[in-house]
Amino acid sequence: MSASLDSPVVDARADGATRTSAQGLGELCVLMKLGEVVLKGSNRPLFERRLQNNIRAAAKGLPEFRLSQRRGVIMLRMPDASDLEVAQLAERMRNVMGIVWVHLVRRVPKDLDAVVDVAVRSMADRSGSFAVRARRRDKRFPLTSSELAAHVGGAVKQAHPHLTVNLKQPDHALQIEVDKDEVFVFTDGMPGQGGLPVGMSGRGLVLMSGGIDSPVAAYRMMRRGLKVDFLHFSGMPFTGPESIYKAYSLVRQLDRFQCGSRLYVVPFGKAQQQIRNSGAERLQIVAQRRLMLKTAEALADRLRATALITGDALGQVSSQTLANITALDDAVDLPILRPLIGMDKTEIMEQARAIGTLAISELPDEDCCTMLTPRQVETAAKIADLRQIERRLDAEELAEHLAANVQLHRPSFFGEQADAA
Repeated sequence: MSASLDSPVVDARADGATRTSAQGLGELCVLMKLGEVVLKGSNRPLFERRLQNNIRAAAKGLPEFRLSQRRGVIMLRMPDASDLEVAQLAERMRNVMGIVWVHLVRRVPKDLDAVVDVAVRSMADRSGSFAVRARRRDKRFPLTSSELAAHVGGAVKQAHPHLTVNLKQPDHALQIEVDKDEVFVFTDGMPGQGGLPVGMSGRGLVLMSGGIDSPVAAYRMMRRGLKVDFLHFSGMPFTGPESIYKAYSLVRQLDRFQCGSRLYVVPFGKAQQQIRNSGAERLQIVAQRRLMLKTAEALADRLRATALITGDALGQVSSQTLANITALDDAVDLPILRPLIGMDKTEIMEQARAIGTLAISELPDEDCCTMLTPRQVETAAKIADLRQIERRLDAEELAEHLAANVQLHRPSFFGEQADAA
């Protein structure tokens, strides 16, 4: 990556320009490419403002930076920071929804000799093949994109004859982007999360188990712009706190994608016992999931969340048949979003591994969903039978009671320093 370049010798002047010495490589900055945000037409400024707020939230605890934006591109400058601090900023930006690519770039003057010097230096430790990709956002630059690429490529080849040119599938792509006031020179990039800025699509409440599915469901909805809170049902007082620890760890891992996450915990053991004593038998699993949804709806009303999110995948387990999913939808008025509904377990596990939640989900614990489980689970639950069970339980009042007695936790991926900031 560009971070591997020699440390720059930079004089950051008051007018914002950067003077690069003969020995220097220019100021190290973070350049980010946007995706869907640029397609939003007249609403694009709303998305951009939300994205910029999320960028600032994700950078809490790091040195101050300057943000500037062009169409489809955001640049962050930290003139007084070390290269390591700039690299840390870039790493955090990888997790901000709405950003497609993150690049560590060298910011140099719009001078051809300076551009060639930095480009040659950036390829000094490389081997294999390379290609130069040039782009002019400022069409006033005297060379066209193809002319600039050819000129810089020739200089790199002359300085490093061991490198070969491969324009189609190079081992290293040297990028040169000419902007209004400067030129960016960089090599490798880091893929971002894409999607929409968190918070742009409203607020949702995730029913968070300790399993593999619900964290992936939460991530996928954050990627579509939802700011989410989390609700975990523990088996306490009949189980230990292990499932709460897992839920806390999972939410902490997901917090890097949105910052400011809130985890609500409901001791659900006694409610499960009431359902079993009501004679639910084969309907027990579906009945308790309906009660969970009712509790989530009551809490969502207080949090001003407008949707519930679950990790259901059609047919994955016996309680997730189409008939049972229909019966669950009947329990609440809020929409239930199921972003994993058409995914198989292998796909879900692969995404869980990519976002860093799989190893946590696989830790052993005593989950409330496996406690007091009947020998057989109804696969075609009838709504009328479930409503009859709920009348015996006074489920609406019970759900309100559970929602009123939640415990609030605030897992933070960036720790106390970021919270204090």
